[in-house]
Amino acid sequence: MKRRIQDPMANANVATSPGRVRSVRPVGTRTVLAEVSGTQEVVALQAALLEAPLPGQQDVLAAAETVMVRAESPAAARRIGQALLELDLTAPAEQAGGLVVIDTVYDGEDLAEVGTLTGLGADGVVAAHTGQVWTVAFAGFAPGFGYMVGENQVLEVPRRSSPRTAVPAGSVALAGNYSAVYPRKSPGGWQLIGRTGARMWDLDRPEPALASPGHRVQFRAVRDVVRMAPEASADNGATDSKQANSTQSAPATTHGLRVLSPGLHSLIEDLGRQGHSALGVSAAGALDRASLRRANRIVGNAPSAAAIETVSGGLRLQAVGDQVMAVTGAPSALTVVTPSDSPGKTETADATDTRAGARQRTVPMAAPFALLDGEILTIGVPEAGFRSYIAVRGGVDVKPELGSRSTDTMSGIGPQPLAPGQLLPSGGESESGVVGSPELQPDYPQGGVTVLDIVPGPRADWFDQAAIDSLCGQDWTVKPESNRVGMRLQGTPLQRSRTGELPSEGTVAGAIQMPPEGLPVLFLADHPITGGYPVIGVVVDHQLDLAAQVPIGGSIRFRIAPESAAAPAGPSDEISERKASN
Repeated sequence: MKRRIQDPMANANVATSPGRVRSVRPVGTRTVLAEVSGTQEVVALQAALLEAPLPGQQDVLAAAETVMVRAESPAAARRIGQALLELDLTAPAEQAGGLVVIDTVYDGEDLAEVGTLTGLGADGVVAAHTGQVWTVAFAGFAPGFGYMVGENQVLEVPRRSSPRTAVPAGSVALAGNYSAVYPRKSPGGWQLIGRTGARMWDLDRPEPALASPGHRVQFRAVRDVVRMAPEASADNGATDSKQANSTQSAPATTHGLRVLSPGLHSLIEDLGRQGHSALGVSAAGALDRASLRRANRIVGNAPSAAAIETVSGGLRLQAVGDQVMAVTGAPSALTVVTPSDSPGKTETADATDTRAGARQRTVPMAAPFALLDGEILTIGVPEAGFRSYIAVRGGVDVKPELGSRSTDTMSGIGPQPLAPGQLLPSGGESESGVVGSPELQPDYPQGGVTVLDIVPGPRADWFDQAAIDSLCGQDWTVKPESNRVGMRLQGTPLQRSRTGELPSEGTVAGAIQMPPEGLPVLFLADHPITGGYPVIGVVVDHQLDLAAQVPIGGSIRFRIAPESAAAPAGPSDEISERKASN
């Protein structure tokens, strides 16, 4: 069944050219952001791109007033940018989707406040919320979080002035013209009016999202207290049950790697899960993609085989069965100890083992080596850089989720961080049959300043030239609070030249987001797929691997990319003017 989506903001945001994309902004080198006049045209453009993808189109992400399109190359992004400006969006926007009924207990902390803001009172809010059918226009913020558009504007309310640090899973909420259900415990600033036990996101279902774009939703008031949906932990750490599963006993696996010590932070990563932005899921994957590919190539794996990503050394692995391995990324001392005990027995020896019979050797970086049954590999502290990648022939064979074995620390999708005693199976991936030769590694950050080229925008116009000059004219220090979601940078804060609030829009790895405090956050692979702070610039795609190797306490300097790298979006007047000013 198809149903036309009504645009509650049609009269408030009228485009100068109805039915057309208003402008196209570059988002780095491989992505463009199309601006339209409201929800109706957002849905129309998203539907058109999903029904008839443009050449080179990889992913589409709709938001409040924009649609972001990811391309396979900078050249494809330029072509897509031009094509978007020529699309006709006047046809009625239709999306096919079934009806989802969500039982809700209306006892939210903000229910009375919403009643006051709308003039409806608490009972009137419940009646208005349950008395209309909502349609999921787009997804974002978190997997399973759908922005639902109603049939009228009677429940239009602002976000809370002070966001909550933790909103319980299952919370039913309002903000602006939208309603949504929080799928997991997370921070949030929406007005809470109720709660539900419906599981909005479940990877065990064929379609993980209970209500995805195009679905219609009917909220039904119930009086009984419902059982809340199980939720992932807010800090993305392992739950007790998942941790128990990760430390499975040896009989389940007879060939692989046993984790003796996970080091500071070690994860399973491949090249990520592309094409799931509409579900609220980022690509994730290895932060230094070149190093992952290099390690897999050396051991004879496909480029996307799952490997281990670790930071700052300290990882210790023991072979269960004979393995072919390679370590790339941050150059570190690689020590192999052959314990004096019998092969196959769990060992606690380290690189300083001096017991009779124990043998020790070193192996080179970026070269294949054998780790025989029972031998122990120790990764030392990096001499330069920050992240190392450990590949095993056949790949790390853990269960894929949404087509990838990567850990996404933002959404909680994928394997948990490595834990002591965990046994990692190997051999599930296809192999080339040929073990590669040693390879040269690039230079990695070691003291000094790492220079990263950026493409200005898509919201550089929220800052004056002095702020742009300050962004590129100072060295930024990577703060300890940095992680795979983003690098938090310390320096002289930047000032915005524009006030107000930016409607949430899609974002990418490499985006430099500017919160009100004026200190940049450089998004990495596990970033949220949408954000409400202006992005002043985006690191060019081919330098994201270098950015991933800047350690905590390291220094970064941004530089406007050459003209050839800064024009991915086509001949929009807005883009041409901004490029000329830079």
